[in-house]
Amino acid sequence: MSLAPYKQLELEWKRLHALRGALSLLRWDAAVMMPRGSAAGRGEQLAALETECHAVLTSPKVSRLLERAAAGQGGLDEWELANLREMRRQRDHAFAVPVSLISRLARATAQAESVWHEARRQNRFELFAPNLEEVLVLVRDKAALLGQALALDSYDALIDEWSPGVTTVLIDTLTKAYARRLPSLVREAIDVQAAAPVLPLEGKFTPGRQRALVTDVLRAIGFPFDRGRLDEASHAFTEGFSGDIRITMRIDARDPFVGLLGALHEAGHALYDLGLPAHWLDQPVGQARGMALEESQSLLIEMLIGRSRPFVRYLRPLLEKHFGVAGAAWSDDNLYRVLTRVARGPVRVDADELTYPLHVILRTDLERRLLDGRLAVRHLRDAWNADLRQRLGVEPTDDAQGVLQDAHWAGAAFGYFPLYMVGAAIAAQLHEGLRRDVPDLDAEIERGNFQGLIGWLRSGVHGQGARLPLQDLVRDATGRPLSAAAALRHLERKYLDRESAPLADAAGATA
Repeated sequence: MSLAPYKQLELEWKRLHALRGALSLLRWDAAVMMPRGSAAGRGEQLAALETECHAVLTSPKVSRLLERAAAGQGGLDEWELANLREMRRQRDHAFAVPVSLISRLARATAQAESVWHEARRQNRFELFAPNLEEVLVLVRDKAALLGQALALDSYDALIDEWSPGVTTVLIDTLTKAYARRLPSLVREAIDVQAAAPVLPLEGKFTPGRQRALVTDVLRAIGFPFDRGRLDEASHAFTEGFSGDIRITMRIDARDPFVGLLGALHEAGHALYDLGLPAHWLDQPVGQARGMALEESQSLLIEMLIGRSRPFVRYLRPLLEKHFGVAGAAWSDDNLYRVLTRVARGPVRVDADELTYPLHVILRTDLERRLLDGRLAVRHLRDAWNADLRQRLGVEPTDDAQGVLQDAHWAGAAFGYFPLYMVGAAIAAQLHEGLRRDVPDLDAEIERGNFQGLIGWLRSGVHGQGARLPLQDLVRDATGRPLSAAAALRHLERKYLDRESAPLADAAGATA
């Protein structure tokens, strides 16, 4: 007896899941272990696998099965219906972009990422610019095709690939809310913190000691080293799938918190992937609900938990254990001041909670101008430096700390940057719901018990997979529609030490 059309589709997507897992691990290897001279060969491997995924999605067989499954969907349950919806969405995206363009993008990005590493090492944007030009041309073509097929603006079409449910309307609404308050809030916080100077942290922060500290912390929050790896890379990232998660950290011998906070950020991604519904892991409905929600998980762990007073009280004995430090500089109060210090700096991944969204707004504006032709690649460095000076009053000392600091555009990840801002808004809103539902959260974290935190996220976020649209998932988990209100309340309380902040009406409506 032959399988029902829907069940046959599940088999096709199980195969796709395996191919995509292989793609992910090849990308991890390219960033962590692959010799730089192997980029061209790796590009061919990635192109071959991307082509195979595209062939599955655009095959007549899959289209026929989708039609038959839709005709008989009365017999499907809620999860199966959501899975069928996500299958159709993936098929429609694949049909919009020809396989020749996908292959060219895979080769171009593999080469661009390799050149980006070298250009960053040499602090020379001009080495990378030709590769970025090539990638940008291909991304424009892809955006135009996607937009036409999906009846979306080309930038919205790119965003939709990364995070369905996020639109430029939502992004612009959040941007306006942040832009109205953050510049003055940064000034106010710096003034407040001037009255409580930070004592410098001194010690031997060798890579081995930092890695040992990070390993202890990751074990405590639930990262499974029997199904995951921690490695070093020039930029922190997460790859893999639920059964094999790879995260990386970037170590700074002068600052023990660069590696730790980066690892916490990536652990947020990993824990989300590990908490996805087990029964649906090889199906679209069992995947993450887009990168905005992914980034909310990483920012929640890094910014809201990792820079909190309870986490500092948990962390201090571990710092003493691994670095052999003591004294006033290593007190709970000073460590908290270090972790929450507001400073206008040029580097996004080192930014504090207040200036971080401004870095994201800068990149979002620049990539939109690149895509619509208002900004040429040859002028990108100058535009970057000018915008950074205007928004944060600082300039990068070199290209590595400026226009070359992020790998996103080398990998064709246009439309991704604004999702960090959306993720920050979601994270703050989830944090309010978490504190409401887990009243002993602070005491648990101080003891190194993260089960209440992770358990709440497993139930309300991770375990939902892609069953619900993003806005519905956020509303179900928090009781409120998505807006910037919770984020601005959080920042007011934390950095101006205010118990209440009547910002709900001023923060901007949801979209």
